[in-house]
Amino acid sequence: MPSALNRFKIAQLKKEFERLKTGKDSLLILLEESELPELVYNSNAIENSKLTLKETERILLEQEVSRNISVRELFEAKNLARVTEYINNHINLELSVENILLLHQMLIGGINDTIAGRLRGPSEYVRAGTHIAPAPDKIEQLVNRLLVDYRANDQQHFIDRFSYFHLEFERIHPFVDGNGRIGRVLMNLQLKQLGYPPIIIRNKGKFDRYYPAFVEYQQLKHTGRMENLIMLSVMESLNKRISYLKGQNIIRLSDYAKQNKRSVNTLINAARRQTIPAFREKGIWKVGT
Repeated sequence: MPSALNRFKIAQLKKEFERLKTGKDSLLILLEESELPELVYNSNAIENSKLTLKETERILLEQEVSRNISVRELFEAKNLARVTEYINNHINLELSVENILLLHQMLIGGINDTIAGRLRGPSEYVRAGTHIAPAPDKIEQLVNRLLVDYRANDQQHFIDRFSYFHLEFERIHPFVDGNGRIGRVLMNLQLKQLGYPPIIIRNKGKFDRYYPAFVEYQQLKHTGRMENLIMLSVMESLNKRISYLKGQNIIRLSDYAKQNKRSVNTLINAARRQTIPAFREKGIWKVGT
């Protein structure tokens, strides 16, 4: 679980975020809208989509792209954006099997309508990496049990609670396709229901941060790596919004390093650990001054 110090840091950031956001809903909406292509790009790229961030932006803006985009790539970008916007507008959506199936229908519809909006059926076995997911006839029971446990453990620190839910949901792998993307959508729904901003799990860190968290859970039943990833992502998202809500001048971390005669690498390492209030936009570390 997050250390007492990190729990305190998150609580303080959340308190400052709540104080600053009053009367600034329009700015927060703009921030989420500007983040949408980056969120969609990263979540799809984790699942090996070949779309670039720029192509994703152009697709979501209904602009012409510079190469032939497959129908699947087009639907993957647009559908995930639609699901994300849906949860942004329905933050009180109950976490239930029915609603998870609804989100899956929205995500996979037009890509593979034979599997959209339903759990894996007979003979539909899947794997994630080397992990063989549970048998199809166990899926509904496992998902229902996970949801019951989630509701029962509402006194846990939210980082612990969300980490376990995400790891276990992906272990179950209830769908033929779309498990990772739905899992990350559900995580942001959970965050928003507690008043936190959404986070972006980044494709660039999947091999050294995200995937190892699943291996740790599968082999040892430990959740520490996922807790750390979610904790840092929440802090980064809060720091970004606080910087904008304060009306700070947003500059590249590399420029900040030059202005203050600091080592860029040292500052980037501090940003990754969230010991400075830095955040990424389109993969570039920035800071408010």
